[in-house]
Amino acid sequence: MDNDVSAGSTTSTLGQLALGLTLLAFGLGHTQVIDGVTAADSVSLATYVGGIALFVAGLFAFRDRDAFTGTAFSALGALWFTWGVTSDAQASANAAGLFLLLFALVALSLAAGSAGGSLFVRGTYGLLFLSLLLLAIGQFGDSSGLAKVAGWLAAVGGLLAWYGATAAMAHWPTTLPGRAAGRGVTATG
Repeated sequence: MDNDVSAGSTTSTLGQLALGLTLLAFGLGHTQVIDGVTAADSVSLATYVGGIALFVAGLFAFRDRDAFTGTAFSALGALWFTWGVTSDAQASANAAGLFLLLFALVALSLAAGSAGGSLFVRGTYGLLFLSLLLLAIGQFGDSSGLAKVAGWLAAVGGLLAWYGATAAMAHWPTTLPGRAAGRGVTATG
């Protein structure tokens, strides 16, 4: 395994860690794989870690002139904060579905914008997009099965973000093993 590790900025690492923990808690809550734990149980974490801390990390990224990371963390901080503070509000399934669909579009933009980023960042935003899209469709169609699938996607996205941040701090490998570009198998003889 290649041991090249891109440490990234401290702001990026902090934001990915906050996003990872929030996505993991949110996702596991939707899967209901842990007895008695639901997505509603992640509201405090989503509000403070996913909302406020991620938004502040986005502001620091803007200060560091990192427009993509600033946009990503600020937008996702707004998502988590809004979800956290409105979780007790009575809204129709269609209104909740629309909220999720709009933020799925934000996640799609982040996934497209991260095309040059690490596998972990691209994977996190891609899985977040799929998760929010399935949650939105599940809200529109009243499907708890889609919510569970979406929860697993969010949980895996959270693990990717967490590993990427932890790898940056611990200098763990962040690339998959493989051949270097341009090296092929040649016939001898």
